[in-house]
Amino acid sequence: MRLSKRGEYGLRAMIILATPKDDGRPPIVQIKEISQREQIPAKFLEQILLALKNAGLLHSKMGVGGGYYLARPAKDISLGQIVRVLDGPLAPVKCVSQMAYEPCGCPDEETCGLRLVMGDVRNAISKLLDGTSLEDVTHRVDSVRGLLSA
Repeated sequence: MRLSKRGEYGLRAMIILATPKDDGRPPIVQIKEISQREQIPAKFLEQILLALKNAGLLHSKMGVGGGYYLARPAKDISLGQIVRVLDGPLAPVKCVSQMAYEPCGCPDEETCGLRLVMGDVRNAISKLLDGTSLEDVTHRVDSVRGLLSA
């Protein structure tokens, strides 16, 4: 698995959308604001956020005060869900993918050493990304900011 710019930008945008406002409510944020804050090209960000919206992770609101917002609470959206929407399967090789399995060219898939190790890699990546929610990330950021300002 390699995180593309699309995946990286999407994760950064989703973390912003998961960061509660001062009153504790989730924000509604315009593309322009995210683009400027994270230095992401606006047109590219628009495509990314649309993909996340089509996948059911975001909603949008038109008009004054409009923008994008999370479709579910931040605790219910994992980094793994976001990466899969934007970059596809987490598996480093297709023969260990649970989403997009394809047979490899080795003569015995069951005992292939490479496949066994890449299965472990896939499982470790999946465990970490699927076990980390947007809320977990925002709490971690708050903790680090608290330590840096202390």
